[in-house]
Amino acid sequence: MSSHPTTKTITIPSDASTLPMTLPRLMDQYRRGEKLVMVTAYDYPSARAAEAAGVDLVLVGDSGAMTVLGYDSTVPVSLDELMTLAKAVRRGLRSPFLVCDLPFGSYEVSDQQAVETAMRFAKEAGADAVKLEGCGEMAVARAKAIVQAGIPVMGHVGLTPQTATALGGYRAQAKDAGAALTLVAGAEALEAVGCFSVVLEAIPSVVAEAVVERLDIPTIGIGAGPSTSGQVLVFHDLLGIREGRGGKFVQRYADLQDAMDAGVRAYATDVRAKAYPGPEHEYAMDAHEVAVLQSALAELPAKL
Repeated sequence: MSSHPTTKTITIPSDASTLPMTLPRLMDQYRRGEKLVMVTAYDYPSARAAEAAGVDLVLVGDSGAMTVLGYDSTVPVSLDELMTLAKAVRRGLRSPFLVCDLPFGSYEVSDQQAVETAMRFAKEAGADAVKLEGCGEMAVARAKAIVQAGIPVMGHVGLTPQTATALGGYRAQAKDAGAALTLVAGAEALEAVGCFSVVLEAIPSVVAEAVVERLDIPTIGIGAGPSTSGQVLVFHDLLGIREGRGGKFVQRYADLQDAMDAGVRAYATDVRAKAYPGPEHEYAMDAHEVAVLQSALAELPAKL
């Protein structure tokens, strides 16, 4: 028997974008100054759209509470509901890095609760990372505990929808110097406990620039100006699958709600006008089988 080791051939795809995104690859893109693209997804079709577009990260956001489950805010959505959405998204993804939101009430009570929730997303939904809101003492402690348990964590500062009521509603944050300094310090604290990235939502561009300057991890902006390492938008906002225009920062790239409404109206009109279904939508039966069927039906007892 030969003592020489067997040489294995490693095939690398010509298009590296088809490879699964990893934290090292994300950091490489960040260091090269390549903008990171992130979008939310809540089901298999939206995940497939994100996959086809070649985005870098996909967020199963608790915004799904409003966009697909019909709640008035993100607060009521349960862990099991968000877990169902996350599993569907995972089945639709191959390449993007999957991040899952920890819903309100699933991590605040204790470090143990936070770690157990994060582990469920990792084990049951196949999440690559989780995201939690806030940069106060509690949020930083929970982020640290989850990181120490071996699960990557993305932070989220600025407008944090789960606690929007305490922040005065859905409005821009850190608009005075004191609040801005607190936010910068909070973002630094999240980095210090091991967060691999931080979302900056609805803050002045100058504040975002200060955070970007002081952090050595990627920042993902949503209403935070152009200086962040990447951007994230809600799937339904950017495609116009909702009523209204959304936040000031939303750029709508399609108006699918209008197209869906028009399509369903056209279908309803055709059904009522007996225009649908037409002959082209019918299934045929062999003439011999038709004769046999009609003969058998004629021999059935009369209908009472």
